[in-house]
Amino acid sequence: MTDFGKTGSHTVRAGRDAISAVKLSQKLTAEIDAWAEAHQIGRSEAIRQLVELGLSVAPDAASRGPGLPSKIEELAIRQISLLLDPSLASDERERRIRRLIQGPAEFSEQRIDLPRQRT
Repeated sequence: MTDFGKTGSHTVRAGRDAISAVKLSQKLTAEIDAWAEAHQIGRSEAIRQLVELGLSVAPDAASRGPGLPSKIEELAIRQISLLLDPSLASDERERRIRRLIQGPAEFSEQRIDLPRQRT
């Protein structure tokens, strides 16, 4: 009898690594191959290592939940708070901090920490 595990919508045999096919542009493939060559490993191993590296440093916005600040935002809020006039009303202080942290609306498309708007 073979044990099967579910990962997302894919079934994977227990004790075996899954084999996945991905589409990559020629440019990205060339960059991965160059990285693999510099590290003296094959393309498959390079892709695995790069994905693991990316997942280890990517902000996990889903686990923070909507509206919860990241560590970087917390540091920025603390610094901005030190610079603001202490005589400002608390709601005005919060408005100014929020405006500075969120940045101009025209840059929201480029923010990687915000969910993408579906059009």
